[in-house]
Amino acid sequence: MNSENLPPHDIEAEKAVIGSLLVDSEAIFKITTFLGPEDFSAQENQWLYDACLSLYQRNEAINQITVARELAQRSKLEEVGGAAYLSHLVSIVPTSLHIEYYAQIVSRLATMRRLISAASQISAIGYQADADVDAALGNAEDILFKVRHRQSHWDFVPIQQVLSQYFEETGPAPSGEEEIPHILTNFTAIDDLLGGLQRSDLIVIGARPSSGKTGLALNIARNAAINQKACIALFSLEMSRQDVVRRLLASEANVDCQHVRLGLYTEGEERRIMEASGILSEAAIYVDDSPQLRAIEIRSKARRLDFEHNINLVIVDYLQLIRGETRRDNRVQELSEITRSLKALAREIEAPVLVLSQLSRAIEWRTSHKPQLADLRDSGSIEQDADVVMFISREEMYFSEEEWKKNHDIEIEPYPRGIADILIAKHRNGPIGEAKLRFVPRTAKFEELATELSPTS
Repeated sequence: MNSENLPPHDIEAEKAVIGSLLVDSEAIFKITTFLGPEDFSAQENQWLYDACLSLYQRNEAINQITVARELAQRSKLEEVGGAAYLSHLVSIVPTSLHIEYYAQIVSRLATMRRLISAASQISAIGYQADADVDAALGNAEDILFKVRHRQSHWDFVPIQQVLSQYFEETGPAPSGEEEIPHILTNFTAIDDLLGGLQRSDLIVIGARPSSGKTGLALNIARNAAINQKACIALFSLEMSRQDVVRRLLASEANVDCQHVRLGLYTEGEERRIMEASGILSEAAIYVDDSPQLRAIEIRSKARRLDFEHNINLVIVDYLQLIRGETRRDNRVQELSEITRSLKALAREIEAPVLVLSQLSRAIEWRTSHKPQLADLRDSGSIEQDADVVMFISREEMYFSEEEWKKNHDIEIEPYPRGIADILIAKHRNGPIGEAKLRFVPRTAKFEELATELSPTS
């Protein structure tokens, strides 16, 4: 029975759960996926359920005798009421048939108690009156999210259900609805290799400075927003929102970035910029240019935007500028926590998260200058957590045309002016390979080449 002076609880339901386990040892299989010891309001019932779990984990029978022995070894038997209390629990539950019903009551009321606790924690954050309002809101949202996430139970589902979901996602969208099963980059060679950017995937684009990684990310954002009507969340930790808009305008209007930045363009260029502005204004691209964001703030802001507008793609520019939750001497460990957080975000909102990353100088010392997974700066778990890792490689950055001619037969290997190799170095669910695009430095734009992809495995 609940009391007005106590948080929500139901001692009788808790007793019924423990009693059911003492009556039927096999009943524990039905409830372990969603019920934990901390869900019981009475401490003695927490100890009892924890003892049952320990026996279950050791593959031992659960009954009055084994539970009493387990509690005695922990010096808790007398505190829960002794063997007589265990007999009482058995007497009030003649069968384990309804254990799931009782367990759901215990779980539901535990969630209500967590909600009350979360409200107190959020209230405390408010009373602290922290000068960092965004951080305070982020912490409050994270507290509430943990309550909700605790209720998200992952369990087996029949394959028929998975197959139905698959065909629902890959089949034509119902009339009046716009389903986006995956994001297309609109670069044929890349999409053929990856099948588009898949939901819940963490995708890393790595490149040395000035290779065009931001340009490629903005091209992908533009293509998805315009061609697929996708909703994009763009976290720009390096560039201001004004710079982002200028880059998008220059690319869309095919006008030199410098001309757009300085406002020095011809009448024809101005007309194209106005036309580009009209096209881009229809794009659902949301830009957050907060510097030095923490991973928890990115997750909170993305979840909030997803709740309001249903995000289809998150872009973060770039990884090494994200702050860790705590100051660590080991930056590799700090980045490992950040990449795990971003992967968790991708799964939470069921959208691809595209993260840009710097590469180490090791590339410049190698003869081929081809990036490798080990070149990911402060790599830590970047390679491990990412579902896809792609690199941008441009040979023209390392060789002048004269130097190239000395070491290559230009009839067979012409100077790679404007050629960008997109190397798919990791692809968890498909082939790796290489795609070639054309890079136009004056507009920081990538374009298609006639050359098709060349899979390597």
